[in-house]
Amino acid sequence: MSAQLRLAQPEDLTRLMGLVAAFHAEMGIEQDEELRQSALLPLLEGIPHGCIYLIGPARAPLGYIILTFGWSVEFGGMDAFVDEIYVRPAVRRRGIAGETLLELPKALATGGIKAVHLEVDREDAAAQKLYLRSGFKPRERYMLMSRMLG
Repeated sequence: MSAQLRLAQPEDLTRLMGLVAAFHAEMGIEQDEELRQSALLPLLEGIPHGCIYLIGPARAPLGYIILTFGWSVEFGGMDAFVDEIYVRPAVRRRGIAGETLLELPKALATGGIKAVHLEVDREDAAAQKLYLRSGFKPRERYMLMSRMLG
């Protein structure tokens, strides 16, 4: 099975909303449909702060990966953060996520991205193993911390 990537466009919103809702339900993320749509639409319309790739066939995507962009002095320029990656449960464990995580950085590097980051649940050994196989390394001295605004 191929993890062919296609940059998502505004016309993919309906398909994407279903995939994101499934991921959020699986992860226990509570978000209403209106907020979800308002968060996705700017990325589909070309906001320069991130992008969404659909994984697999255009008509029936197997999943998606959402990237957000930032700037890092430490890494020497633009960096990307994997905000979400999701593969439908029916096609998991076929190497799709791994293939996506191996191929995507190559494309991002040609666009000037210097580093790609992601976060992983400290208890999710399977996800950690996938990310390690895909070339991600833990930064032992650092942990992600967040503060909600507003």
